[in-house]
Amino acid sequence: MEREKRKDGICLRMENISKQFPKVLANENISIYLKRGEILALLGENGAGKSTLMNILYGLYRPTCGQIYINNHEATLLSPKDAISLGLGMVHQHFMLIENLTVTENIVLGMEPGSWGFIDFKKARKIVKELSEQYHLFVDPDAKIEGLSVGQQQRVEILKALYRKATILILDEPTAVLTPQEVDGLFVVMRSLQERKVSIIIITHKLEEVKAISGRVYILRRGKLAGERVTKDISKAELAHLMVGRDVVLTLNKENRITEKKPGFTLQNLFVKNDNGVTALNNLSLEVCPGEIVGIAGVAGNGQKELEEVLIGIRRIEKGNILLTGKNISRYGVKKRIQSGLSYVPSDRYRYGLFLSMKVSENILASSLDRKPYVNGINLRLRVINRRSEELVTMYGIKTPSVHEPVSNLSGGNQQKVILAREFSREPVVLVVSQPTRGLDVGAIEFIHSEILKMRDRDTAVLLISMELEEIFALSDRILVLYEGSIVKEFDPGKTSHKEVGYYMTGGGER
Repeated sequence: MEREKRKDGICLRMENISKQFPKVLANENISIYLKRGEILALLGENGAGKSTLMNILYGLYRPTCGQIYINNHEATLLSPKDAISLGLGMVHQHFMLIENLTVTENIVLGMEPGSWGFIDFKKARKIVKELSEQYHLFVDPDAKIEGLSVGQQQRVEILKALYRKATILILDEPTAVLTPQEVDGLFVVMRSLQERKVSIIIITHKLEEVKAISGRVYILRRGKLAGERVTKDISKAELAHLMVGRDVVLTLNKENRITEKKPGFTLQNLFVKNDNGVTALNNLSLEVCPGEIVGIAGVAGNGQKELEEVLIGIRRIEKGNILLTGKNISRYGVKKRIQSGLSYVPSDRYRYGLFLSMKVSENILASSLDRKPYVNGINLRLRVINRRSEELVTMYGIKTPSVHEPVSNLSGGNQQKVILAREFSREPVVLVVSQPTRGLDVGAIEFIHSEILKMRDRDTAVLLISMELEEIFALSDRILVLYEGSIVKEFDPGKTSHKEVGYYMTGGGER
């Protein structure tokens, strides 16, 4: 058996890996292997155990039981330093770069060439330049990280791993914030690394990525291995079924249906500054009609954060107006905007969407607890609150032991459903939804998308802000591209492509 594994070129085996946390069995008896020069996908829902398994491999966690073999030698990985010494590298979803240092300084940090305590920067720069050319990871070795795009920063992270002689590379959700062009570029790099016999494990919950780049895929569900498949032999629908244990609707069937041509929501020549006092929204204007979803597409950092904050009323308008059914709400506070018919699903659910230490019932009715039927004078009507909370928990399929459970104990997908239940159940005139499925799995995405479409079909004007182009195309009746704080292009999703929209997202075309 061992001879066969060597013959097949297997460079990594994880056998019977389990990881028990105090309240959760995150991995249960998982066995996987990786071949030299193979691109392997690790697919699963949020909470399925993917990242835990890879964190064990990278020495960030120790397994409760099980063995790891690298090049047929059992490995004890007590820290990332041990993993690096054995040829493993990991590119985390949130990059570990120092923004005010150069590309070269970040790559060699901790392993700088030189002698007698002096760093040889000339040699370091030469090594980085040669390495980037060898692996087609072209990036300016003298550029500061703060001036690089997300895609370029990702290249720096990969070069960091390769500089440390990584032959096994773990990529954790590597396309989460990339444009379609940057995703294509990453896949070119991955195939180039594969040709040089670098083995790659890509952690993802995106079925399109699995089909596009991997040769084999392991599917995890609830901490267990649900299956192993050759990618070309399995469909996206079958992958989704293995992920969630049921059939999943992957394609939304919708028709454009704008019931009124009179806008329900209008932004007029908005000027807004960011936290540093720099203009973040520059003369931005748009309209959303009842029964319409308008999608805002853009690369992170082009004014999305400021846009959602100014709409709900937590960021000041420098100039311009916000109209809701013709009424100017520009000077309204958050509470008055909500009472006027505006609902808001924030991109940062922990900061703006939830009171984490409070109960599900208190969160799900947070904006209504000062009004009838939930209050009688100064007293809360707890039976009414609990009954309505239980109704919403059932309607939105929120998995919780009870409505009295602290919302912090729920999974990310169920926390998002709490927010949706609160915001959607108010039957708003206008709905602002920002990054509604960020970090969520295919099962949760299916549910959330269907609920957003139901809101549109109830004649709500929906403004969708998302980094996920698949989501923008699936839901939007019109697509507006946001670049450097301005709307630079409008598209009909049925008459354009991901690449064309991505081109304008990165500044292509004319204003």
